[in-house]
Amino acid sequence: MAQKTMIQAITDALALEMEKDQDILVFGEDVGKNGGVFRATEGLQDKFGEDRVFDTPLAESGIGGLAFGLALEGFRPVPEIQFFGFVFETMDEIVGQMARTRYRMGGTRNLPITIRSPFGGGVHTPELHSDNLEGLMAQSPGLRVVIPSNPYDAKGLLIASIRSNDPVVFLEHMKLYRSFREEVPDEAYEVPLDKAAVTREGKDISIITYGAMVREAKKAADNLEKEGIDVEIIDLRTVAPLDIKTIIESVEKTGRVVVVQEAQKQAGVGGQVVSEISERAILSLQAPIGRVSAPDTVFPFGQAENIWLPNAADIEAKVKETMNF
Repeated sequence: MAQKTMIQAITDALALEMEKDQDILVFGEDVGKNGGVFRATEGLQDKFGEDRVFDTPLAESGIGGLAFGLALEGFRPVPEIQFFGFVFETMDEIVGQMARTRYRMGGTRNLPITIRSPFGGGVHTPELHSDNLEGLMAQSPGLRVVIPSNPYDAKGLLIASIRSNDPVVFLEHMKLYRSFREEVPDEAYEVPLDKAAVTREGKDISIITYGAMVREAKKAADNLEKEGIDVEIIDLRTVAPLDIKTIIESVEKTGRVVVVQEAQKQAGVGGQVVSEISERAILSLQAPIGRVSAPDTVFPFGQAENIWLPNAADIEAKVKETMNF
């Protein structure tokens, strides 16, 4: 079992599934010879040929339309949106077509499309490259939205997504691509979709989060442990649909909760988590639900990014506030 980065785990997942299934096609802007802007598809065109791994024009609407048509014809497309901030150009194909087709066709057709895309702050990208837009996707019934926080999960969740017969939006946080390594099996395996992970068990308070904020939550939990606060961390992994059972079990166990997301607070995944807890477990709470998020402003330019993004210190402060209520 090798130590791998998230980007290596993603490349492994794509290669293994393409070997197994000839109907899997990978396409997008610069994914062929260049191997993608982050080299997630590096080597795949050489291995599988230009008919299965190919570049498209710089037109996200075309990428989405091609994926939709190919899926209807029995292929399993894995298109890449080069940065998720450009998803607006293909919203009709994703939300208006892919998400609705099974319902529209009375369950007679599947849409096995996995849309991969990098997103997220902390790497000082230009405007529209880092935006956290998972909330837009999560509000659309018919779409599954998956966000891994580590290399092991990234490989297993991507394989499970590609094998799924549902359209999946698979979001990869850019800051996690090469920031750390962990042991990842060489063979294919699945991490279950729609299932959150208890990444750290604790008894005093639950932190519920996903993506890069899982790393920040772990840093905060390590510091809080020195002060006698035992933190449980839930990594959602799939943000739509939510694993309500795991969330509620953790809240009922600890009685206190802080919900963390990198995205702006307004209309985000965290708000849905708070709502579900309020409806289902309010009598288990010993304090108001804490929330940590970015401000409700446009994602800032690079020089202000570190001030704008939530971090471990913000999480630690909110946990203390909740514990001292």
